[in-house]
Amino acid sequence: MNITVYLGSTEGKDPAFKQAVMELGNWIGTSGNSLVYGGSKTGLMGVLAKSVLDAGGAVTGVETQFFVDADVQYEGLTELIVAPDMAERKTKMIQLGDAFIAFPGGTGTLEEITEIMSKLSLDQLDAPCILYNLNGYYNGLKELLENMIRMGLSSEEKQRGVYFAESLEDIRRILETHEK
Repeated sequence: MNITVYLGSTEGKDPAFKQAVMELGNWIGTSGNSLVYGGSKTGLMGVLAKSVLDAGGAVTGVETQFFVDADVQYEGLTELIVAPDMAERKTKMIQLGDAFIAFPGGTGTLEEITEIMSKLSLDQLDAPCILYNLNGYYNGLKELLENMIRMGLSSEEKQRGVYFAESLEDIRRILETHEK
């Protein structure tokens, strides 16, 4: 399965992020799955790509031309796809993905994973959407989604396929369940 992962281009302040992203990358690389990600060598993005490659896995990076011009793409990926802009980059990452994971990240990560959530709610996508809630990172978003249901602006059915995982084991279980 192609697992599209959205995550930060910095490492963040919590050392657990780097350790957890290395574990995720090692699992993707040894599990027979492949990584699709934003193509950068910086921050958690670079750590993830290196971890998958070091574990013998395949990595497809989808990078924009302006990031390639700034020389932030990861050299040595299995495949690097260069998109002219962010909109086409996001579209390509969705097209390539069989499952989607939001690791802790910034506003770009949030924008990308909420597009997946929206496509799920509109029945335009049938794939697991996993928010890696490492150390409670996505607790606020989880509460917001629950409030949307309470306020009648969303429903459990509209949020079907959205999962909050507390660990790599949770992610593995969700993906294995979805494959069956």
